[in-house]
Amino acid sequence: MRLEADLVPRLVAELRQVYGADAEVWLFGSRVDDQARGGDIDLYVETADDSHCLDRYLESRQRLFRLFGDRKVDLIVRSRQRPPSPIERIARKTGLKLS
Repeated sequence: MRLEADLVPRLVAELRQVYGADAEVWLFGSRVDDQARGGDIDLYVETADDSHCLDRYLESRQRLFRLFGDRKVDLIVRSRQRPPSPIERIARKTGLKLS
């Protein structure tokens, strides 16, 4: 995993503050591959509550910017109340669960 170890608990805590204590967080994409270089940070979050989606998404983007600065971060959020899309299934299957 190519993500600073000290950032992982902070990342999970920040996203759980926005999406709830039961939110699950995965890192997926090139950052999971220790042999790869560069690449953006791809995050997938599953949450039980789908209320206030836009407000919570914007809040999470602000928190991610405070953690990662100008690094490119892609964020996918899915409520467990709806079926996963193909990219959400891939993120969960190939990703590394952080929480």
